[in-house]
Amino acid sequence: MTTANFDATGFANNRSATPRSDAVRDIEVDRETLDASIAEFAGPRADYYADSFHTIHDTTGPIPRTFNLAAFLAGPFWASARGAWGLFWGFIILEVIAFVQIGRGSWGQLGAEDLANAQRQQARAQEFLQRAADAVAAGEDGTRFETLGNNLMRAAERSRETAEAAAADAAAILLTGLAMLLVLRLIQAVYANVAYEKQYTRWRVDPLAVPSGLKVQNAVLGLVLGLVIVPLTVYRFTIEGVPGWMAEFPADPDTYSVSARWLEGVIDDAARSGAGTFDGIVLLVRQVLDAISLALIGTPWPVVMTVIVVIGWRSAGPRVAIFTAAALAYIAFLGYWEIAMETVALVGAAVVLCVIMGIPLGIWFGKSQRAYNFAEPVLDLMQTLPAFVYLIPIIAFFGTGNPPGILATIIFGMPPVIRLTALGMRGVPDSIKEAATAFGASRWQLLKDVELPLALPSIMTGVNQTILMCLSMVVIISLIGGGGLGQVILEALQFAAKGPGLLGGFAILFVAMVIDRIVQGAFRRADQR
Repeated sequence: MTTANFDATGFANNRSATPRSDAVRDIEVDRETLDASIAEFAGPRADYYADSFHTIHDTTGPIPRTFNLAAFLAGPFWASARGAWGLFWGFIILEVIAFVQIGRGSWGQLGAEDLANAQRQQARAQEFLQRAADAVAAGEDGTRFETLGNNLMRAAERSRETAEAAAADAAAILLTGLAMLLVLRLIQAVYANVAYEKQYTRWRVDPLAVPSGLKVQNAVLGLVLGLVIVPLTVYRFTIEGVPGWMAEFPADPDTYSVSARWLEGVIDDAARSGAGTFDGIVLLVRQVLDAISLALIGTPWPVVMTVIVVIGWRSAGPRVAIFTAAALAYIAFLGYWEIAMETVALVGAAVVLCVIMGIPLGIWFGKSQRAYNFAEPVLDLMQTLPAFVYLIPIIAFFGTGNPPGILATIIFGMPPVIRLTALGMRGVPDSIKEAATAFGASRWQLLKDVELPLALPSIMTGVNQTILMCLSMVVIISLIGGGGLGQVILEALQFAAKGPGLLGGFAILFVAMVIDRIVQGAFRRADQR
């Protein structure tokens, strides 16, 4: 009994206990079947591609012994016709560079700009020399004008020499472009069949998703893309005085003005109509901030320092406690204690609000894929939009100061805790949830006693990421009146005060490191339990 095993490329490897003649006959049958599959994939020139694929499969060296003449002559357009779009885009970009060099060496006006500079300098030099001659004729000293004229004449001569040298390099640039184009076409001719054989392997796995055959529409699309990309690029880099629409996009200033005024009107109307709601949000944030600030700033500093060191000891061990004490001593001796505690209060208020809102949202998104699909673009926007952009609507709706700064920090820092909470909830095995339900657990008991404990490591990681991202906003919110150590950095930047800026920067660094070490230590001890 003969068994035929197919490898990843679809070629048969036969293992048989029957006589050799039977094995050979089986291999021939398998090859016929494989050739039929290749013919279905390749379409035109199926025999050529079948032989090429067999050659590639039998080749053990790094360079396949195949040469695709169509790929050599058509270049990237062969790849587009065969649906190998990755090959098309890679080589058409490289060939554009070669065609630009060929154009520059053939008809490019090399040195034209230097020659124009030489003519302008020479004309200006003649003006100064004429003024010198007029001054001498009038009995005045024309030495200054004569010196300027001679200097400009020498500069014009140097510009002319540079232009002549650039024009003399035209032949070398042309040959470089031709050689580059030839090398690129040879590479495509040698490796085209290799890339096409890999495409055939993917096609065998998923025929509907991988292009096959020679498609006229793909060839036309590749040709149109080539006619758009290559001629315009070559024209742009080889012809002096290109049209303005090609050098820069024809923007409409009126459209910009109308759009900007419309956006300003929309924001102003929304701020006026929702003033009560926005004031209520600011009041809520201010209350949370005042409570944390009172605990950190109003309490005597020995008490606060002792509590923080003890928390570090209990959470992460003696080494973290020693580092925490040293960091707090640095902050206190430099006079940063109060504003450092204000920074911690700002970060703490932002983190508390992020956790209060983010974890319930993450639980909801982890249980409802539809809700997560709806929220995912919003989370992407919150994470990818530059942080400075948040400040514009924050100022418009909430004003300036610490509470609006906390709101901007919340927008920037909330996505990690939401995403990782949802990830942890989706990671709870269905078998465990089914077992808990079978034992009579209610939905609340299932969430409280099963899902949340199993998802806790992911949730805590999200909280840690949120803390660090909120800390990164400390300096940015100082731009809208936020206090704390960020204000120290902002003032140092405004007055180029290097010393105060570095000292304040180290203080922010130590605050971040202390918080990170304590939180990570607490997470590690929770995992060990």
